[in-house]
Amino acid sequence: MSAPAYSLRDGNTIPAIGLGTYGLNDQLGIDAIVSAIADGYRLIDTAYNYGNEDAVGEAIQRTAVDRSDLVITTKLPGRHHGYDETIASFEESRKRLGLEWVDLYLIHWPLPRIDKYVESWRAMISLREKGLVRSIGVSNFTPEMLSRLIDETGVTPVVNQVELHPYFPQAELRAFHDEHEIRTESWSPLARRTDLLREPVIVDIAAAHGVEPAQVVLRWHVELESVPIPKSSDPERRRANLDIFGFSLSADQVDAISALERGRIWGADPATHEEF
Repeated sequence: MSAPAYSLRDGNTIPAIGLGTYGLNDQLGIDAIVSAIADGYRLIDTAYNYGNEDAVGEAIQRTAVDRSDLVITTKLPGRHHGYDETIASFEESRKRLGLEWVDLYLIHWPLPRIDKYVESWRAMISLREKGLVRSIGVSNFTPEMLSRLIDETGVTPVVNQVELHPYFPQAELRAFHDEHEIRTESWSPLARRTDLLREPVIVDIAAAHGVEPAQVVLRWHVELESVPIPKSSDPERRRANLDIFGFSLSADQVDAISALERGRIWGADPATHEEF
């Protein structure tokens, strides 16, 4: 089983679904990631602040899949914003991952009060030019922040990874992304710790297609052409999450799911949220 891929504005590609690894640590994490790659996951998403880059790196070493077929993402933590700090932080991440290059490097949070994300972006442009990073992007950025990066550096992020699920579809932000050829990635795509998967509209659509509610929600992301990054330590659930390319949703079904909108569930407004 494998996922289709999208072209990015820089000429690289990204799989249509990824594996979130937050909480996948130590030997259990290594085993889960190796298993996920064997099942067909090719986009693996970690971050400096997840504290598991070493586990992700060990899993990559153990897999039989060719390194060039994997898309490995990690992220710059807030406490390392700034040009020199970003370069140093990246090298720490790369060393823990044990990789010659990182496929996708993201600024994890913008931290506008600190106001160093443009400096960090310039450093990431340099890392890309040196071939240490294949693609560069951001996470949790607003249209205004994205515009500032573009205006001040001339380089557009290839992705913006944001909270996105049926309770928070982010239509306005996605429209901005489409206008600027920025690929949307969805964190918390299943709105965990909520009643989303028990919503009647999702349960009914799942029954109509003979699939699980979680598969309907992940397929909704695919219909939006956003890349969901679900995380699970359960092998069967991981396989089910990947098995979303054998059916499709109608436009009416997509709209019905999007109509569940009610706002952020994590309270992490990029204009004010700080994560160091």
